[in-house]
Amino acid sequence: MKHKFIVVEGPIGVGKTTLATKLSNTFNSQLILEDFSQNKFLSKFYEDVDRWSLATQLSFLLDRSEEFTKDKYDKIKNSEIISDYFIDKDKLFAKTVLSRDEFDLYMKIYDNLKLKIPKPDLIIYLQAKTETLLERIKNRGIIFEQTITENYIKKINDSYMEFFYAYKDSPLLIINTSNVNINNRKDYSMLVDAINSNIKGKNFLNPSTIKAD
Repeated sequence: MKHKFIVVEGPIGVGKTTLATKLSNTFNSQLILEDFSQNKFLSKFYEDVDRWSLATQLSFLLDRSEEFTKDKYDKIKNSEIISDYFIDKDKLFAKTVLSRDEFDLYMKIYDNLKLKIPKPDLIIYLQAKTETLLERIKNRGIIFEQTITENYIKKINDSYMEFFYAYKDSPLLIINTSNVNINNRKDYSMLVDAINSNIKGKNFLNPSTIKAD
């Protein structure tokens, strides 16, 4: 695999886990999936975002501190890995859902944890319209997700676009899932070819060509 550590990212319902799993099978790489089941506050959060946002974000943050120990950091650095989440997105969510004072507290805790986080060799950012995300969330039928509001999804979707518009720390491959279907053999083959190429900067995967800017 051209890139040893690949992260697939995007808002809830966009298809991160499906694509990461498929890529790990293609490249015979280790797969790291985000485990939401350990967060006891998540179902409450979707019912009342304002009340449960701080507890939910801190729970995710503390889980990350256990995931990114030195041993696991070294393992990621020395293995071929595909992950369906990027730890920096925790700060993105926190900034979006927390009040200013809560976010300041979150960042103090974040900084004090001194997480040792490997930089991805490639990030694949999946995009979709808010209404498309809502439809996918409804269709996959996870019970506690059914209380998610359109306003919340729009805020998160906008935050992702703003974050990756300015992101420059790793090569970035942006895929609009309305135009690219990873279950289509031709589209998926084009994605694999792109991953195997020497991607630099910000790139867009289109059905006809790969463009960089």
